[in-house]
Amino acid sequence: MKFRLALVQLLVSSDKSENLKRAGQLIKDAAQQGANVVALPECFNSPYGTKYFAEYAEKIPGQSTQILSQVAKECGVYVIGGSIPEEDAGKLYNTCAVFGPDGALIVKHRKVHLFDIDVPGKIRFQESETLTCGDNLTVFETPYCKIGLGICYDMRFAELAQIYARKGCQLLVYPGAFNMTTGPAHWELLQRARAVDNQLYVATVSPARDEKASYIAWGHSTVVSPWGEVIAKAGTDESITSADVDLQYLAEIRQQIPISVQRRSDLYDVEEKKTS
Repeated sequence: MKFRLALVQLLVSSDKSENLKRAGQLIKDAAQQGANVVALPECFNSPYGTKYFAEYAEKIPGQSTQILSQVAKECGVYVIGGSIPEEDAGKLYNTCAVFGPDGALIVKHRKVHLFDIDVPGKIRFQESETLTCGDNLTVFETPYCKIGLGICYDMRFAELAQIYARKGCQLLVYPGAFNMTTGPAHWELLQRARAVDNQLYVATVSPARDEKASYIAWGHSTVVSPWGEVIAKAGTDESITSADVDLQYLAEIRQQIPISVQRRSDLYDVEEKKTS
């Protein structure tokens, strides 16, 4: 009823080969520390920014995902591959690839909601200038539980988490790179809201903070319990942060406050629209 989740808060540089080498080693370190599932941050192989996406983009399978596959198999763990810029049929996507303990690709999630914001005097960022949004929600099975995926800005959309909970997910993982404006304001708040609303575990994985980067990530990779408690939280430096996902505890909370059977579906509903 428990398994160990590890979040790799990687310090991402402009050197793709070094990023991949460090990511592989930290996944191995996390596995040696007892992790069953290891997650990387958003854009783990590339600096985060619209001017970098095309330069660092790869096919899947490709160099970055091949390394993730090899490490997952070597360590016998599930690897949630943060995200990379993916090129497919002339379009670019922000994509998370997940590998099983046998090294096989299980699923890939393309960021559904693109990060297009404009906070006057603080930050303007438009992912849609270079990226195309994904059109599918992504859930995968493990022997431990069912896991739902989102990437960064996806976390702001409560409907996504609600549908994942309805599909039976007990853990949601959001690789993300909130910045120095949105990070202190909303990073932890959104995670706790998604966890409490849906009575499940929520984990977020950020790059480490690099004050010299053109886009400075907030850091603070976090795991939140179904009760809304922060049970593990990184600082700002490169690190591995681990937590036990306790499914018995989750079941007890859902029994004590049974919101899943108390919803008024006769009055309101949230549903997934199937795409072709």
